[in-house]
Amino acid sequence: DDVKQGRRPGSVWMTPYSGRVVKARARPQPVPGSMNKTEEAYTGHLRQLMLAGEVLHFEFEPLKLRLADKTFYTPDFMVVRRDGLIELHEVKGFWEDDARVKIKVAAKQHWMFTFVGVQRKGTHWSLEAF
Repeated sequence: DDVKQGRRPGSVWMTPYSGRVVKARARPQPVPGSMNKTEEAYTGHLRQLMLAGEVLHFEFEPLKLRLADKTFYTPDFMVVRRDGLIELHEVKGFWEDDARVKIKVAAKQHWMFTFVGVQRKGTHWSLEAF
């Protein structure tokens, strides 16, 4: 019986002990090569940095890094700063543990890049180095 096993019949989750019905929170799946609204807003910020001369170039999802067998990490943006340093930026509305682990593993394995976590804080962008 699905309810006893705690399986999800249809679009709801049946908890096995309480008998309560809890709606499953569906997280939108990212579509490779297309930006979400936060990434689009960050593109505007990067364009302003280019006009100010702080950024020479940026690209959306330009590369895919192998972390392990069948495990890859695609940074949201590659940013070339005016000093020539290449940074890989990961834009998040909020950070979940799995995303933090993945970027930390990528930063350790691909040490030649600087990995930066980016999050919008009101009208400003908060950057965190990994």
